[in-house]
Amino acid sequence: MSQKIRNIAIIAHVDHGKTTLVDGMLRQSGIFRANEAVVERVMDSNDLERERGITILAKNTALFFHDTKINIVDTPGHSDFGGEVERALRMVDGVVLLVDASEGPLPQTRYVLQKALAAKLPPVVVLNKIDRADARPNEVLDEIYDLFIDLDATEDQLDFPVIYTNARDGIAHRKQGDHSKDLLPLFEAIVKHIPAPPGDSDGVLQIQVLNLDYSDFLGRIAIGRVFNGTLKRGADVGIGKLSGKIEPTRITKLFTFRGLQRDEAETAVAGDIVAIAGVEGIQIGESVTSLENPAPLEPLNIDEPTLAMVFTVNTGPLCGREGNYLTSRDLRDRLQKELLTNVSIRVEDTDTPESFRVLGRGELQLAILIETMRREGFELMVGKPEIVVRTEGGKKLEPLERLVIDVPENFIGIVMETLGSRRGEMLKMSNHGSGRVRMDFKIPSRGLIGLRSQLLTDTRGTALIHSIFDGWIEYGGDMALRPTGALVADRGGVSTAFALWNLQERGELFVGPTVDVYEGMIVGENSREQDMDVNVTKEKKQTNMRSSSADEAIRLIPHRELSLEQAIEFIADDEYVEITPKTIRLRKKVLQANKRPRRWQEIRASQETAG
Repeated sequence: MSQKIRNIAIIAHVDHGKTTLVDGMLRQSGIFRANEAVVERVMDSNDLERERGITILAKNTALFFHDTKINIVDTPGHSDFGGEVERALRMVDGVVLLVDASEGPLPQTRYVLQKALAAKLPPVVVLNKIDRADARPNEVLDEIYDLFIDLDATEDQLDFPVIYTNARDGIAHRKQGDHSKDLLPLFEAIVKHIPAPPGDSDGVLQIQVLNLDYSDFLGRIAIGRVFNGTLKRGADVGIGKLSGKIEPTRITKLFTFRGLQRDEAETAVAGDIVAIAGVEGIQIGESVTSLENPAPLEPLNIDEPTLAMVFTVNTGPLCGREGNYLTSRDLRDRLQKELLTNVSIRVEDTDTPESFRVLGRGELQLAILIETMRREGFELMVGKPEIVVRTEGGKKLEPLERLVIDVPENFIGIVMETLGSRRGEMLKMSNHGSGRVRMDFKIPSRGLIGLRSQLLTDTRGTALIHSIFDGWIEYGGDMALRPTGALVADRGGVSTAFALWNLQERGELFVGPTVDVYEGMIVGENSREQDMDVNVTKEKKQTNMRSSSADEAIRLIPHRELSLEQAIEFIADDEYVEITPKTIRLRKKVLQANKRPRRWQEIRASQETAG
């Protein structure tokens, strides 16, 4: 039976077309009924994935090609969600590496491929978007070979088949320009070049839990791969806990995958991917094994987090107006729930019961968690991201990133200057003659905080910025912080157009008129280095005098509406981002202006003594 199963993961850099390709494969395999309404990017199931056009969670589906079942795992392409990639690769026996035929391999391509090669998974290389006007498939294929060699691929791994696709139209070619009209060449390459799963259906039962789901009817659902043996519904099995204990339990429901549906099954054999219901308390990385002859599998090994943020209860004057979950207990319970399904996040307690230190892979991963929580009705505040340092052999180490920036040629100077101030070191620069230049840098992770918004401003929105964790480096001392100060409201009330009109030459405003403000709330960015306390509630004096110019309409420069990521990048050490279901505000940690400077000096002094 296992000879008729193929388990594959589709890996690629973010936005190279993975999810669109899976769409095409599902449609052409006949999984959907003729009258079934199917949305685009069907595997991007949550709202955030649809809005951002990126895959955040690894998800699995299955289709049939003739008599072979192909289990597909769609993985995220962004390194912040690396925990999802690592789990997905444990489920499969081979990978489909998807690369844009114009952009070529990018940092996340390198990241996901490195993981796949380390796991000794054979690849099928797919060059996608060959219909693009600027496609250069031959040069990109050479770059892919260079990348494989750079990552120490074996001879077998270098002998990969190449398929050329236009995923949007559902067409695959064995050779460029052949007369194929569908994805048949891709299906055939998967069945031919990806090995059947190993494992003995008559052996000792071994299943590793690699994902969790939840159903109001069935409780917690564990998704994993049967590495060995056969699982039967109603069987008594042992759960190999992370602590090493074996807990007995009974399998009440068993499902296998077909398209986007789960089919109830009586048995599941070695090699298949299954969902098991009714197993309370099971966690990712744990094993389901035989009770009489337990043989639990090794738990998952996940990369260390590199970034930390403090999540705290919202204590602002406007708290409680929009959210339903406001207390530290709500916050703690929600973070504990996140830990059950997100293996790459850690949560630590702090000195105060209202705050928690959340560690993750990067700003985007933590911003996605915060965005999800605010949509669920939470109100919270978060502090400035800080890097996670470690000590080895008496030396203080900080995380290092590999950064690739793609910009038009005329912005090379400003990019070099910006990265130089953040301790970026250029490794190479390549020019494909298209008017754009690609630059590779090594830079401490700290240098990336706030970099994206600054570079997009400097390059008028034309820069493409990608980064990937690249090991540890000796800590290099303090780094220049935000070069500008903040405009801080000095009293509560409602902002007026008249007050904002008088302030707009002082810097860039973050609020418009008729907005509720409070003392200590940040209403804009000062053009100078210092913070400035300003009155945004001032109203125009009413007099009985009239002049020709007195009542001219006030013209306000449009204010800058900060997104969650931009707000997190903007704040300094003494500031918070206040997040509620409908609003994102920036504020000082100490709201009263007369207490603020002294408190800030105390923080600085304590940091210097700690350093």
